[in-house]
Amino acid sequence: MNTPHPSLRLSTEVAQALDAGRPVVALESTIISHGMPYPRNVAMAVEVEQIIRDGGATPATIAVLDGVPRIGLDRDELETLATHPDVAKVSLRDLPYVVARKAHGATTVAATMRLAALAGIRVFVTGGLGGVHRGAETSFDISADLTELGQTDVAVVSAGVKSILDIGLTLEKLETLGVPVVVHGSDEFPSFYSRSSGHAAPLRADSADELAAMMRAKWDLGLHGALAVANPVPVEDEIPADEIGVLIDRALAECDERGIHGKDITPFLLGRIVELSEGRSLDTNIALVRYNARLGAALAVAYQRLA
Repeated sequence: MNTPHPSLRLSTEVAQALDAGRPVVALESTIISHGMPYPRNVAMAVEVEQIIRDGGATPATIAVLDGVPRIGLDRDELETLATHPDVAKVSLRDLPYVVARKAHGATTVAATMRLAALAGIRVFVTGGLGGVHRGAETSFDISADLTELGQTDVAVVSAGVKSILDIGLTLEKLETLGVPVVVHGSDEFPSFYSRSSGHAAPLRADSADELAAMMRAKWDLGLHGALAVANPVPVEDEIPADEIGVLIDRALAECDERGIHGKDITPFLLGRIVELSEGRSLDTNIALVRYNARLGAALAVAYQRLA
């Protein structure tokens, strides 16, 4: 068991679980502060934490509060993330700035992965991965999530790459970085809101035990970096790819018209798609996070059995 980094502050629940060698699942916080409207964001966060507890693991929502990286939050701290007007969106490059200024920050996939690894947590659940943005051949807009996946030893459970991105180029980049991309229970790679993307699953596994064995084999071989687990949204909750695609194209066009760029793109697009879909995309987002949490808990439990 790794000793958590001294700069981190662990909740009592998380610290006790790690000390006892019990399974722990990390959760990001950008989805709370920048991904969903209040109060559904808090309700979602509380529900997902309970799903992980029900699955036999301890949830550890990760954020920066008053400049301190926090591993595990209580209800009041979740409310702060959801309602405070000055919560920064924190990727890896932003961590030193937010910590030094003693500010609040909600962590992206990249920052959450790094802080989870520093705490000794091996499984992380999120909604969707960042990746290569459409038009990256001129904008060079590629998420730091990808480089972090290439170097940090955490299994990341998601519903695939966010469908607002270039999924094909993202999969190519992950291959270049040596990141195993495994789809749970399907031969097709999902696209966040949809079970299909037009891209074949690079690898497939049908159980948490298989995924845990891959984690163990990868790191035992000294192969640093993540295992990217894509967990397709349930059939009853998906928005078909052709239907959501029209809304994404419209939102992307509006993004260009308004000159939105950099880390502001994803929050704008996700929020606009909620509006264009009349709330349906938000329902799908919440459903897929729930589903990912169940798999993440099962994976953490299975991996702990191999430790």
